[in-house]
Amino acid sequence: MAGEPPFPAALHPPKSPLPRRDGPAQPASPPPPQMGLAALRRRSPSLSSLCRRRDMAAGGRREETGQEERLGTPRAGGFQHAPLAPPASGPPPLSFRDQGRAAVRALGRGTSGGGWGGANQKLRGRLPSGGAPPPPRPEVEMVPLEAPAAGPAAPPDGAAARKQRALAHRKAFSLFVKAKEVPGAAQCAAGGEGVRWRCCRQGFEELSGIHRHVALQHGGDVGQGAAAEGSPAGSVDGIRGHCRGALEIAWALPDTSHVGHDDLTSKVGEVLLYYCYCEVKDPEELCAWQKALCQHLHLTGKVRVASEGINGTVGGSKAATNLYVEAMLSHPLFKDILCQEDFKSSAGGAHCFTDLRVGVFKEIVPMGIDPKIVSYKETGIHLSPQEFHKEVEHYLSQASPGQSDTILLDCRNFYESKIGHFQGCLAPDIRKFSYFPSYVDENLELFKDKRVLMYCTGGIRCERGSAYLRSKAVCREVYQLKGGIHKYLEEFPDGFYRGKLFVFDDRYAICSNEDIISACRYCGELWDQYKLCSSQHCRQLVLACPSCRNKGLTACCPVCQEKELKLTSRASGQILKEECDCTRRRLRVPIEDVSQRMLVAGKN
Repeated sequence: MAGEPPFPAALHPPKSPLPRRDGPAQPASPPPPQMGLAALRRRSPSLSSLCRRRDMAAGGRREETGQEERLGTPRAGGFQHAPLAPPASGPPPLSFRDQGRAAVRALGRGTSGGGWGGANQKLRGRLPSGGAPPPPRPEVEMVPLEAPAAGPAAPPDGAAARKQRALAHRKAFSLFVKAKEVPGAAQCAAGGEGVRWRCCRQGFEELSGIHRHVALQHGGDVGQGAAAEGSPAGSVDGIRGHCRGALEIAWALPDTSHVGHDDLTSKVGEVLLYYCYCEVKDPEELCAWQKALCQHLHLTGKVRVASEGINGTVGGSKAATNLYVEAMLSHPLFKDILCQEDFKSSAGGAHCFTDLRVGVFKEIVPMGIDPKIVSYKETGIHLSPQEFHKEVEHYLSQASPGQSDTILLDCRNFYESKIGHFQGCLAPDIRKFSYFPSYVDENLELFKDKRVLMYCTGGIRCERGSAYLRSKAVCREVYQLKGGIHKYLEEFPDGFYRGKLFVFDDRYAICSNEDIISACRYCGELWDQYKLCSSQHCRQLVLACPSCRNKGLTACCPVCQEKELKLTSRASGQILKEECDCTRRRLRVPIEDVSQRMLVAGKN
């Protein structure tokens, strides 16, 4: 009620004398000359807090009965005071001074943690004594307030919302820092044994150091734990929604406390190659988790996330890649789809990549066709390495493979197939996989009524490639090698695949046999180790043997080798790559001569 005193009635003098049950009314004692309510508030912050709580009580009101005063409608989460009614017979009612002492003492008993004990003693010492000891006082009982009727909860005020946002931000920050902990044998600045933190390939031995780094470099990641600007003030659900992503990411990271720092960062490790086609409702959230997971395990590499799934190749120590696989297999999105066999591995480590790149894209493999138009769900028939080996064996055993009703199709780019491929295959001379759909469109006659056996590095390009080929409805059957060349070489290192396997990292190629099927760009000697073209504007891959490289022949073609072309740029400052002979002389989409291709396939 407006104008209602903000403190229990026991501390306020009644406006009229309280009548006694057994005698005439007695005048109330005058208020303490030196200890008013304001003074009580100043001397005790806890008392002020109680006053504010009393002011904010929803629906609270007093019902004056003449002989006693009590609170009306109770509120949840607190206590109400039982009436301070004098007994039917006994000592006279308490004066205002004694009623105040009793109320303060009762509050001290009802406050948890003993915080009121000392303050109660101070207040008791400063209240006027009044001479003789007062008569026995009635006890003031603290009873819990009843919960209000069910209904929509009132939103917290601005201060409460700010407090919740700050709490969520601190928790997200703490969890992020916790995720960067690694065991450390180094001594901290204080001289005792301490933990170390590693983030962004940096080591931190002091808490202030990692805190400063996270605040400066990872504010966006931690910021998910606080309410975004413009969210409704006091919206608890909004705050929880904003911090949910960062908190879930932190809790989803694997525990590395049992793994030594040297084991996590060892240069001797492996490179993982995997993909998973599935429906991803929140690619951004999955991308954030992948980035945090790879950083947590000191992995490098490339990970593509899209609404159609995930495609990744990452390198690190053996301990780190094992934890990565465990985290992927336990993720709710992949645990019923991925299995251990879906991860292809080869010798390597974090040094095989220059950095870590994780991003959200429209496709997890860049074919240039909308996944809604050509879906991975319409893929060809998967063949295990054993089944594919038998099909290739049958295809090559025919008297004239060039006249067969089967086409062994390499879905990779020309620089991949140049250093390694299956015997008798059709390897399109295309520079990018995004040219594959155009290649199919321009050579539909080649695939008419054929059985097509497709293969690629790890199997992912065949998923979309076979789906596109099937959408043209010209092939009799379309099959694909499950797990790609990676899985085939694990079981058939000396099978029908000859040469090296091209990989998209600093190794460029891995081998399973000693065959060399490609030659040096300049002298024609057998050679299959790629290097980047020495012209900075080009960056094409070139096969140049050591002898030719020692002569200065390090570019991909005479144009790049003989002329030091300057970089050209647009008005916006974007750097353009200038074409060289390698690109200019190669058709973007080659058109196959069916009869000639069949003859070449027969010779291979």
